[in-house]
Amino acid sequence: MLFSLPSPNSFTKPPIIGITTSCKSETGHYCLFSNYIDAVRRAGGVPVLLTPGELHQARILDFVDGLLFSGGGDIDPSEYGGSCHSSIYRINAERDAFELGLASLALKANIPLLGICRGLEIFTVVSGGRLISHIPDEFGEAIIHRADQSHGVEHAVQIIPRTRLSTLLHHKTEVKVVSWHHQAAEAAPTGWRVAAQAPDGVIEAIEHQHHPWAIAVQWHPELAPDDLLQQRIFRAFVQAASQRQVVAIAQPASN
Repeated sequence: MLFSLPSPNSFTKPPIIGITTSCKSETGHYCLFSNYIDAVRRAGGVPVLLTPGELHQARILDFVDGLLFSGGGDIDPSEYGGSCHSSIYRINAERDAFELGLASLALKANIPLLGICRGLEIFTVVSGGRLISHIPDEFGEAIIHRADQSHGVEHAVQIIPRTRLSTLLHHKTEVKVVSWHHQAAEAAPTGWRVAAQAPDGVIEAIEHQHHPWAIAVQWHPELAPDDLLQQRIFRAFVQAASQRQVVAIAQPASN
């Protein structure tokens, strides 16, 4: 499918983009790296933070035009039939329940979805897929996907031709990305297809085959603000949210 990316200023009404955050800290704070917010704003969207613990998840879909599932700690292995591993960290049952529930509802709706790092893993698990507990154990260390829990690294990913992601990235076959993860999807879950892989075979992006606009990347495009190619992902996402908003306005209200 071919489509153009308008400038952010061409939107008549900036779309509302909900972004998931971390769980509540011991000091009572919810946190999110500002890079996500900056990326959405640059693309023309209005970011709204969605905190774990919200029980009225369907209500969220009534007021947002797009959903961005952000990165963060690991999903509890019990959610996908996995096993514990010493590298698994920052598990939070409240965040898992919130994001898995919200993703399940969103995948049944037409709302545009973007997953980043943990976000890809959320879509994988909620779609019945499994995760690789620790990439080095399965793929070795020829490609370093995370220096440690506090530092990301750069490496190349190979984009699968004839995918929506390929179109967004100007049909590039390989791009450099900022990587900061130690887990990944074991395989594309039901309804999804692989859109990018690292040279070692790790799945780096998936896209839904039936949902109007649902893409997830394992890397962090929000950490590459000066990479115009990476920022096209956010622009396309916000454009899709804006178009959904227009369609919703154009549809007559049911009696």
